[in-house]
Amino acid sequence: MKYANKFMALVVMFVVGAFMLNPTPASAADAGLYPKIMDYDVFKDFAVIPVRTDVLIIDSRPAKRRYNIGHIPGAISIPDSQFGKMTNLLPENKAKQLIFYCGGVKCKLSHKSAFKAEALGYTNIAVYAAGMPDWKKNGQLQSVSAEYVKKAIAKKSAIIFDARPLKRKYAKGHVPGALGMPTSQFDKMTDLLPADKAAELVFYCGGMKCKLSVKSAMKAKALGYTNVKVFQGGYPEWKGKFGPGAKGMDAFEMAPAGGIEAGGDGDTITVASFQAILKDKPDSIYIYDVRDPEEYARGTITGAKNLSVEDLEDDYAAMPKDKPIVFACSTGARAGEAYDIVKMLDEKREVYFLDATLEFHEDGKYDIVQN
Repeated sequence: MKYANKFMALVVMFVVGAFMLNPTPASAADAGLYPKIMDYDVFKDFAVIPVRTDVLIIDSRPAKRRYNIGHIPGAISIPDSQFGKMTNLLPENKAKQLIFYCGGVKCKLSHKSAFKAEALGYTNIAVYAAGMPDWKKNGQLQSVSAEYVKKAIAKKSAIIFDARPLKRKYAKGHVPGALGMPTSQFDKMTDLLPADKAAELVFYCGGMKCKLSVKSAMKAKALGYTNVKVFQGGYPEWKGKFGPGAKGMDAFEMAPAGGIEAGGDGDTITVASFQAILKDKPDSIYIYDVRDPEEYARGTITGAKNLSVEDLEDDYAAMPKDKPIVFACSTGARAGEAYDIVKMLDEKREVYFLDATLEFHEDGKYDIVQN
């Protein structure tokens, strides 16, 4: 009987401990904590670049003191203290996944904002309670704001790198003082990196859908640099807030070539021409989606093959030569890199790229806007 009583006492202790670690919705609400908590292993699949269209990640911390100097890439800033004034940033779709975070398990700002969103009728809400400290602990990159980059340039406290193609993007407008270092040429341009591995490095590219900045930043980390960040808003955010950093030549239209209406320097295919070909002569071109396989799997252009830009240099020789090739991605940045790589290896190869922003859906459907 004595042993039975001890066993029951242990069971009670275990059950009580379990509830303390994972409070019921009622006890969580009583403590001011939102009941739906998301851990890192689940959250990391939502917090990706290019940003997912089915989720909005919201930083509830103060903007100037916290968000600007380091936030989860792709997250938007809605400080809890300003929530009521910034509800215009929330999606119209009340069923869209919202994930709030702030400064860790002791921070209640994200929980407060989650309750406020629920009161507005949003039905799919979670809190990444471990927040920014946990994100950094797991070795993930921090993103900074345009304001932070501007101050860093003025103070010369960081080295800013533009990860986009040099001729087509960097030369036509970039953050003042930024060094052009395309991701595709990173390994050949490491002499631009400082000797001091503790120096602050900030990489940017074409915005929230562009993965080049993240890839370059991870390459720098692999080389041993310990203070690496991304400016994920990139040149679009800079230009929107501070104007163009440099002016380049205007795009001009080329004469139609082989049924393809080219643009830019003859390296792009116009959106109108691309859509007309897909409608009337889809078998007259090859389309290569040069995004990563996991992006490609979530939706692509009907008939497009997948070959990530990182694998292109090794595999380009196996690509067919009997028809023109068109490269596509989310923003035109990686597609432009693919074009540059192929032309560097085989100048006579007939290739083009879509200099456009594409929002991919299932079953080959997509929205497209000419850059």
